[in-house]
Amino acid sequence: MKTLRLILGDQLHAQHSWYQKTSDDITYLMIEMHQETSYVKHHIQKITAFFAAMRCFAQELTAQKHQVRYFKIGDDWAKKPLDEILSHLIGELSIQKFEYQQPDEYRLDEQLNQFCTCLPIAYECFSTEHFLTEKTELGNFFKGKKQWLMESFYRQMRKKHHILMQGDAPVGGAWNFDHENRKKYKGEHLVPLAAIFQNDVREIHQEIDAQNMDYFGHINPKHLDWPINRKQCLQQLDYFCAHLLEHFGDYEDAMHSREKYLFHSRLSFAMNTKMLSPMEVIQKAIDTFEQNPQKISLPQIEGFVRQILGWREYVRGIYWAKMPEYQSLNYFGHQNQLPEFFWTGQTKMNCLKHAIGQSLNDAYAHHIQRLMVIGNFALLTQIHPDQVDAWYLGVYIDAIEWVEMPNTRGMSQYADGGIIATKPYVSSGSYIQKMSDYCSGCAYDVKQKTGEKTCPFNSLYWHFVEVNRPLFQDNPRMAMMYHQLNKMPAEQRAALLERAEKIIQNPDAF
Repeated sequence: MKTLRLILGDQLHAQHSWYQKTSDDITYLMIEMHQETSYVKHHIQKITAFFAAMRCFAQELTAQKHQVRYFKIGDDWAKKPLDEILSHLIGELSIQKFEYQQPDEYRLDEQLNQFCTCLPIAYECFSTEHFLTEKTELGNFFKGKKQWLMESFYRQMRKKHHILMQGDAPVGGAWNFDHENRKKYKGEHLVPLAAIFQNDVREIHQEIDAQNMDYFGHINPKHLDWPINRKQCLQQLDYFCAHLLEHFGDYEDAMHSREKYLFHSRLSFAMNTKMLSPMEVIQKAIDTFEQNPQKISLPQIEGFVRQILGWREYVRGIYWAKMPEYQSLNYFGHQNQLPEFFWTGQTKMNCLKHAIGQSLNDAYAHHIQRLMVIGNFALLTQIHPDQVDAWYLGVYIDAIEWVEMPNTRGMSQYADGGIIATKPYVSSGSYIQKMSDYCSGCAYDVKQKTGEKTCPFNSLYWHFVEVNRPLFQDNPRMAMMYHQLNKMPAEQRAALLERAEKIIQNPDAF
């Protein structure tokens, strides 16, 4: 039976069962689609890295004698909608059956579902064989429960996959060592150089520019740092385990102006494109831990495993359980526009200058930079979550909607009203000072309580707490904040609120 199989740009899973046998009757289709580069404005490194990885994957399939049809970004057919491309090829190749893997974005899932319902030939949807849960598993796990706590799900995942377990009990007697994963980096340990690959992507970059594509960010097309094939991804995984894992947990929440990667793995692009599977990443890390018990402590490996086995699977489950309503949630009714400095990095606030500048330069920032600096500011200044979502989805090389949206709209912006987080993740400048060196040399003083030189986060934080008093004053996790606010002298409180309003009205002035 002549079969057409579609491979999306985030389905580069070389170990998928599809590829175990070759057949002249099966054609694999890959497309650098304009529709996928234009639904939001993307970072140039993100577009380029995806195309480079897709081309490497197509070359590998061809080398294995699979039949591959590939449309590059400059091809006329790449400019057409996906359903039109599929219809054309089904007719041209006299296809008798259409097959595809489950898309990880709701938008594409709906598009392919609608396309298939009108097909006059047979069709079938396959698992991507990548994730550690079914797409409905988390929703079923929490069915009938008021709170969907990640910790509960994480423990179930540990038991299900028998990861870091001794019988029915967790290794070390505790499920979670998060309280030990909050150290500030002060140069105690030398940070190894990051694993970079210097891929030459000048040809792809030129082809993208020839299409007059609307993108942003910076790139050196002679030296793209990100892994673009499975061999490089495995090298990056090996490097992380050999050189970074021993301090990952300690400093996973730390930020430093001269060490943008610290001990982070930078494996999310490799996993989100499916060049690496989550289980092989987890198992490699655990093997390294077990082989080096004097070098790597339990909190280091548990912190890493929690991010993949727990958080990554959790946010995917939230996405599929709550879409499509989730994409329009705006709990606070925020309506403000994204500040211009989100596109330039030009601000006097040192923490934002570093975190956003790094995002624009490298298409990368780790989770605390995204959550407690950039996202914190966006929430405190009342930016519309649609705008925050679009920026995060476009700027980060690992951002695919299933993982970006719950992290941004839910965890970062609390726009879901508490489905993911039990309280908003907001803070004053003191948290940023505690976890980074960003406050040193800043134009503002994190220790000042009022005045033009006080850290904008201080004023914005107390403004948020005051404005949202009806929503959170009875929340036990925020009781201390309201106790402090109630004790604050009226004059100081008024000054803070007034300054916060100025910042909210014109954040680019700060």
